[in-house]
Amino acid sequence: MTGFGDRILGLGLMVLAVAYGWVAQQWPEPFGGAETVGPETFPTILAVVLVAGGIYLMIKPDPDAQWPLGKSALELVVSLLVLVVYAMLLEPLGFVISTTLAVGALSWRMGANPRSAFVTGLISAVVVFVLFNYGLSLNLPAGLMEVH
Repeated sequence: MTGFGDRILGLGLMVLAVAYGWVAQQWPEPFGGAETVGPETFPTILAVVLVAGGIYLMIKPDPDAQWPLGKSALELVVSLLVLVVYAMLLEPLGFVISTTLAVGALSWRMGANPRSAFVTGLISAVVVFVLFNYGLSLNLPAGLMEVH
């Protein structure tokens, strides 16, 4: 049965997207009433993209898909662990620190030298933090950098 793995992945993406989108819609309405752009906007867009990707994988799977083995499979597991740890550290450490660590670690695992990987992570984290907090007025967790 060709494409079975892609169909399972597509179904998994759709389940994840529905759960993710549903949770995003449960966030309380921002102070001052409903806005066109609120805290649920980005997760909702991501959920729609995930549903579209899941449907595509289920309808048109790759007939020659091969599951990764050996070192490639290990790198995927390491990447997944980095993302899980990132999600766990996002609130306590804050967006900038946790994103710097996650992007740096993933870039390093993809072959960048450690210094440039973590500099890239820091620049990416600061740019996204400034864009979301000040450009879109969507607060990201400050964590350890929170000013009291």
